[in-house]
Amino acid sequence: MIRLRQVALVARSLEPVVDALCSTFDLTVCFNDPGVADFGLHNALMVVGDQIIEVVAPVREGTTAGRLLDKRDGDGGYMAIYEVDDLDRREALLADRGVRIVWAGNTAEIRGRHLHPRDVGGTLVSVDEPKVWGRWPWAGPTWVPRVGVATAIAGITVGADDPSAMRARWSEIDVHYGVRFERSGNRGEGLDGIDLVANDRSRVGEEHLIGGVRFRLV
Repeated sequence: MIRLRQVALVARSLEPVVDALCSTFDLTVCFNDPGVADFGLHNALMVVGDQIIEVVAPVREGTTAGRLLDKRDGDGGYMAIYEVDDLDRREALLADRGVRIVWAGNTAEIRGRHLHPRDVGGTLVSVDEPKVWGRWPWAGPTWVPRVGVATAIAGITVGADDPSAMRARWSEIDVHYGVRFERSGNRGEGLDGIDLVANDRSRVGEEHLIGGVRFRLV
């Protein structure tokens, strides 16, 4: 099995983007993960249904996140994280398709693999296998499912110079679920949109630009 479980944004300043997300979509911060300090970041995580929206921001020079902010000239999408139940099989598939692993993390509760963006295209992707399907240790020890303005993350939009080719690549490595590919604009390729399932169906179609990402209620 595979499903989109977490989507991350990157911002130069953490708090304004987090505050905008919380006020717009009735979210609350469930965790600030100290582990992201290893990447030169700090973060905040918020629950949508049983999925997660994360915002990261650099706290030192020379980070991958900081380089992405410079490349795309500001805040934007950063990462799509998939929950899987067959990580070993997927690692073998990725190796066969020439996809490099840029980070591997293993704990007693979850294993994660970040895929090289140049080998995937569009954005940083991770495939993560929790010890128990449905649990999500990255969101901290006390998070619980929560419904506010939205009940779930429906999917993401990735901008691509060649959407058909990128769609084929993501399909080839089996990480295309919940992704729409569109032609990239003047910011270049990247994660540009997040669709949220509206709790109040009268709000379907509503859009908000937050942290350089287009949020749409569907």
